[in-house]
Amino acid sequence: MRRTSRKKRSTLANRAIAASAALILGGGGLVAVNVYASAGEGPSGSSPPTRTQNAGRQLSTIDCPEAVNGLPQVPDEARGEVDRELAAMDTQITDAYRQFADRKEQIARDPGLAENAVLGPLRSKRTASLDRIGIAIGRAGERPAGLESLAGCSLRADDSRGGNGGGRGNGGGDGGQDDGQGQDQGQDGGQGQDPGQDQGQGGNGPVAADFVDIQSVQPNVDRPRQRRGASRGTFTTDCGRNENGKFNPDNVIVAPGVSNGAHHMHDYIGNQANDAFASDDDLANGATTCRNQGDRSTYYWPVLRLQNGQNEDDVDADGGGRDQNVGEIQTPSQVTLKFVGSPVGRVTAMPRFLRIITGDAKAFTNGDANANASWSCTGFEDRQLTDKYPICPEGSQVVRTFAFQNCWDGQNTDSANHRTHVAFAQENGRCPNGFRAVPQLVQRIVYDVPPGPGFAVDSFPEQLHKPITDHGDFINVFDDRLMNKMVRCINDGRRCR
Repeated sequence: MRRTSRKKRSTLANRAIAASAALILGGGGLVAVNVYASAGEGPSGSSPPTRTQNAGRQLSTIDCPEAVNGLPQVPDEARGEVDRELAAMDTQITDAYRQFADRKEQIARDPGLAENAVLGPLRSKRTASLDRIGIAIGRAGERPAGLESLAGCSLRADDSRGGNGGGRGNGGGDGGQDDGQGQDQGQDGGQGQDPGQDQGQGGNGPVAADFVDIQSVQPNVDRPRQRRGASRGTFTTDCGRNENGKFNPDNVIVAPGVSNGAHHMHDYIGNQANDAFASDDDLANGATTCRNQGDRSTYYWPVLRLQNGQNEDDVDADGGGRDQNVGEIQTPSQVTLKFVGSPVGRVTAMPRFLRIITGDAKAFTNGDANANASWSCTGFEDRQLTDKYPICPEGSQVVRTFAFQNCWDGQNTDSANHRTHVAFAQENGRCPNGFRAVPQLVQRIVYDVPPGPGFAVDSFPEQLHKPITDHGDFINVFDDRLMNKMVRCINDGRRCR
């Protein structure tokens, strides 16, 4: 698969990082930490916008309740079947989005077509999947009630199209939430861009209002206070930049055993055995790109592509063009994997095979409760964005930062929604009750891309390549000796590599 790396950029539009996110300086580098975000489920009871709410607005995507957020604890015996059905529901949405995109002009003329051709068939398929999920859970425990309420979906508008900011709320009701805050709401969004190109190469985003000139963003990074007893050390592992080009559209955490479970392409560094079918034993025995062979962890994230009209080798493949992810995949110019400590105390070792997801691949439709990745530019990392791509000045490069959850429940390496077994520290730096501090992984990924608003991360098709959908995945496969070395290093206040 071809991979390119270009020269600089200059891109467009902004909202300063949400009040729910703060940044800290750890070991001399910027670390994005969402100190308020819930480790629990994203919003599950919010209804998508009705046709009336969307009247007079350009309908852009399909909005469905996130089924995993409406499930109770899933018994281990049912987990495999439930995960497969959840992955099938993602495929159903992808297929329905294709139907909608192909008939968008007809639906604009005849709104009834949306129900007959898109939403009705999708609701029927989701109802059947939810019924199978209920049966699977019921075999091992009490069948959950009310799952059918998660079947309905609707069409919604992209609130960022009008250039009124990137803030997006559930149901589209607070799309203008940044108004009056003195921020540039993307008024310069169309500069240098043909309006006819405002859908991105794939025809489903990003749009001009998804970008902002980083120089128009006010600094929004605060140094947190580190208290006596803080673990101030850092541990950095070098696993390369995916120079060998390992890509696939699987997600072994969310959709184990399901090919193309992500519907977008991932970059992988570290463990080379990672695909949808990798077991813990496969990962333990897999080769690694990490310099220290004691680190066989897997680190992966959606690829970033140039929206330059050039096709990648996956243009006709799942996760690529078939899922409306097109353009040249960019190899990062730099990847830093740093583990940092707690601002209030010591950290303990992570369990082997701990799985952590930070950010939300469906934040555009789910809401931003679990959005956590941030965007910036080299030389401007005191200015962080969650729902805009940055336009960087000449000589500056695009930076993605992922700060992973730094508190663990002390028992589980995963959970049914892949969130509740880990948590972010509270505002005071302490872990929630019942959780213990573990080394916090902070990923910093840098790209050398050309000038202009011409790039985007891969996403589920209906998420429209929004920057707020950025996310990272990590499975800890450190051997015990190296993990213990990491913990000692961080707790002793040293900087280790």
